[in-house]
Amino acid sequence: MRLKPRIKICCISNVQEAQLAISAGADALGLVGEMPSGPGVIPDALIKAIVMTVPPPVATFLLTSCTDIKSILEHHQRTQANTIQFVDALPIEAYQQVREAVSGIKLVQVVHVQGETSVKEAQRVAEQVDAILLDSGNPNLEVKELGGTGRIHDWVISRRICESVSKPVFLAGGLNAANVREALEVVRPFGIDLCSGVRTNGQLDPYKLEKFFQAIEKA
Repeated sequence: MRLKPRIKICCISNVQEAQLAISAGADALGLVGEMPSGPGVIPDALIKAIVMTVPPPVATFLLTSCTDIKSILEHHQRTQANTIQFVDALPIEAYQQVREAVSGIKLVQVVHVQGETSVKEAQRVAEQVDAILLDSGNPNLEVKELGGTGRIHDWVISRRICESVSKPVFLAGGLNAANVREALEVVRPFGIDLCSGVRTNGQLDPYKLEKFFQAIEKA
């Protein structure tokens, strides 16, 4: 029997949304720091305020676009999340440097699924992190897309990544109550990450949350 997928609700904008997501059954919350584009960005002080209200075992993911060690560590220090989610590519040595500087932290690397090269990228970083998160951004644009696009990517490639790495894999990108069952059947990820699929006019929607978790139970 397959285990129920872990659910991460991203783009949490305030304490009330955090509590709503937790009450609905979220295993993790995504808190978006400064980004070149995309939804959900909130000030670091607010991220920390939300983190302080989240009970264990719910994980708090700091989404950071920082790519140099000093900036990453400073960003984490300002927010105190228990997980750092890197939304852009890092030098391979950076992961160990972060671990040595911050004890007890979990590291998650986003891989934006764009083609065959994404499989190799996931394999390259998998041994350095605690989990991989597959999303639908495009870091090659002049203004980088590093998440929150609401687009679905090629799930067949995502399935190959899940099968080729030894670490847990979260699936993100355009997921909602209507398509999550298919996504789970095709990709078979460890977890699901969603933002726009449970929102209305940018706000976390209790009805959509309920429908999503019902779809997960049925799947």
